[in-house]
Amino acid sequence: MTAPSTVGLSMEARNLHWLLTNLVEEVPGIESVAVVSSDGLLLLSSDPGRNEEARQVRDAPRKGPRGSAADLATVVSGVGSLTVGAARLMDHGAVKHTMITMDEGSLFVMSISDGSLLGVHGAADCDMSVVAYHMALFVGRAGHVLTPELRSELRQSLEPDPSDPSEPSRSPESPEPTGSAR
Repeated sequence: MTAPSTVGLSMEARNLHWLLTNLVEEVPGIESVAVVSSDGLLLLSSDPGRNEEARQVRDAPRKGPRGSAADLATVVSGVGSLTVGAARLMDHGAVKHTMITMDEGSLFVMSISDGSLLGVHGAADCDMSVVAYHMALFVGRAGHVLTPELRSELRQSLEPDPSDPSEPSRSPESPEPTGSAR
């Protein structure tokens, strides 16, 4: 995995990128990781190529599953919302983590802070206890620095740069695309 560009980001944002990169590189079987805000927006992704794909997905009409970081963020947000609702209904306290095992892989979702979530997509042969342990380490290190200001900075780092000619842009009079992954 190549490290995402962190040029122009604060020290806290660069540290979170570094922690996420380490999580993916040190734990065998992790395929992708996403940090999602409480409102379901992708804040950070393990794959810089997927960050670009998430920008394109957000600005283009949906045509089907893409396997992008935006899709992982959507699933993580949905699972998080469902489990929080179940916990409230059952009156057993806050949700700490959720694990979904499938024939070909696993999905792990862990609360970070203020409703933010860490989602990990793992291969079928990953050691779930090792993944959960490293996720807990990430949450312990990242939770206290994931302030509203940092969440805003991370969101903006995924936004297209209007001064970059390679970034797609919409003219002010063009309508908002329907079905975009926001």
